[in-house]
Amino acid sequence: MSIVTVQLGQCGNQVGHELFHVLCSDALEGQRKVYSTAGCERFFHQTSRGELVARAVLIDMEPKVINQSMSRAAKCGMWRYGESSHFSQKQGSGNNWANGYRVHGPRHRDVVEELVRREVERCDRLAGLMAMMSVAGGTGSGVGTYVTQCLRDIYPKTFILNHLTWPYGTGEVIVQNYNSVLTLAHLYQLSDAILVHENDTVHRICGQLLNIEHISFGDVNKVIAHQLGSVLQPALTADSHGVYGRNPLGELVSALACHPEYKLLSVCTIPHMPSSSIAYSTFSWPSMLKHLRQMLISNTKMEEGINWQVRPPAASERTRSLTGSRFNRSLANVLILRGKDVYSAETGGLEDPALYTSWLSSEEAFNSWKSPVPFNKYEKCATLVSNSQALLRPLDNMVGKAWNMFASRAYIHQYIKFGISEEDFLDSFTSIEQVISSYKQLH
Repeated sequence: MSIVTVQLGQCGNQVGHELFHVLCSDALEGQRKVYSTAGCERFFHQTSRGELVARAVLIDMEPKVINQSMSRAAKCGMWRYGESSHFSQKQGSGNNWANGYRVHGPRHRDVVEELVRREVERCDRLAGLMAMMSVAGGTGSGVGTYVTQCLRDIYPKTFILNHLTWPYGTGEVIVQNYNSVLTLAHLYQLSDAILVHENDTVHRICGQLLNIEHISFGDVNKVIAHQLGSVLQPALTADSHGVYGRNPLGELVSALACHPEYKLLSVCTIPHMPSSSIAYSTFSWPSMLKHLRQMLISNTKMEEGINWQVRPPAASERTRSLTGSRFNRSLANVLILRGKDVYSAETGGLEDPALYTSWLSSEEAFNSWKSPVPFNKYEKCATLVSNSQALLRPLDNMVGKAWNMFASRAYIHQYIKFGISEEDFLDSFTSIEQVISSYKQLH
């Protein structure tokens, strides 16, 4: 089954390009016919000349990044974007969610819907739609939200996953917290699941684990693409009977977003290391899974800095409120293991009922996917996709900063002139604060 990706704004297009490059490189690595066929069908279609063309639509209100992405893809020689699968204008959204959502989105609705329809019709079987976007600027967040709304109207029964890149806490855009609140509040009503990568976290991985001295957005995007690829490439589930090619988005959403109040997903992957060090390193499943479990519990996205003191509460403490607790409670987790001796890996540590909410059994809350095929040059690779309290802190910080600006009416006039009222802001604040409250009360 195939996934159609919609890349929105500068960030969405740059991350999307890196993702397709990782997916194609992985699918074409070595003699792995069944795996490669499943991976290619999922993300690419083939021309009569055998060229791999990404199942993607590229959208931005400025042409520069789209042109760069299409050119880089064509030059790599392994894959390319469709020649008519993109749309851009000459003027951006000015980092204003309202401009993207109220002006650019509606103005270009027909052409965007037609581009997506063409890609969908190229699929023999559609697994779902994945929208990739940032929440900080105007096009990714505003147009991205509007496009997601259109896709939900046109494909009401299709799985829609939104991948969001979370801005640096120090600030890339002065109104990024407004844009983030408005984006999340609307997507929560539209999307089946929302997968979040935080720039601050990925930046630390680049510096501390990959030893990159001068970190660029390209470095950050490569790490995001590696983690996303490890989630999306073919793997075998418990009931797949040894057959690749089932519905990856449907399985991910069904396993993790089983309640409409809980849709926020985070990812952590181990190992991360410079490519020059991989050949000299050895990995064992017991050690990797021990680290991954503690990373989950202590809400750490890197192996360095794990707080080994954090422990799940004893059974007698499980009914107690966890507000303010350092222990990261999970609603559900999907563990994806790739590489050598994968079927010997013991996953019991992540099946522990103490990790999960009391109203869902650990048998329902935990799923494990495996593939004996190594991923992206790592002999062994473990990825955990988690619906947990991991995003509470960045979400709380973002809403707090947005509230402080709203209380002084800072920049509100820039949104009002595009038709977003103060009432719309208040509704969005209420919606996100309800999400925060629900995650805080997980027990």
